[in-house]
Amino acid sequence: MQSQQIEIEVLIDRCRVGERKAQELLYRHLYDFALTVAMRYSRDEADAADIMSHAFVKIFKSINNYDSDKGIFHAWVKRIIINEGLDHIKSRNCFDEVELEKAEPPAVSNLAVQNIAAKELMMQIRKLPPATHAVFIMYVVDGFNHREIAERLHISEGTSKWHLSEARRLLQQNLLTYR
Repeated sequence: MQSQQIEIEVLIDRCRVGERKAQELLYRHLYDFALTVAMRYSRDEADAADIMSHAFVKIFKSINNYDSDKGIFHAWVKRIIINEGLDHIKSRNCFDEVELEKAEPPAVSNLAVQNIAAKELMMQIRKLPPATHAVFIMYVVDGFNHREIAERLHISEGTSKWHLSEARRLLQQNLLTYR
């Protein structure tokens, strides 16, 4: 694992001087990881490919800004991909302001979750409306809080909470009818 980290650092250094072969190797190394993150913020592989292509352009253009003293490379890359995914979602103008005083999360049966495969669950998550999908992924998968989600998506915290509640409600409804 240590030799792999040294190899990544060498690739990063070579990318910093614009070496195309190093960019290709780094792209290949990061591809599966990047696709996994991009798929969280997309409806399908075509959207994920768009997110990734824009993200990799940003990664290679700003690789000189990466500082290993401030964090690990994969976390830096992940942040770029997430931001690109959010930009992709926001470009569709799918965020309506929805204010609720209190959004009650519906209870999701543990049995329903236990009986569904991860692939099937992701398929149901991707069927959520785009804004609801984005908030759900940011909160549940990537660990953002409602304040952070609101700031990144330019919505209110109440709207973020509503979208999370709506995602839970729709997933529960879809999971119950799925089985």
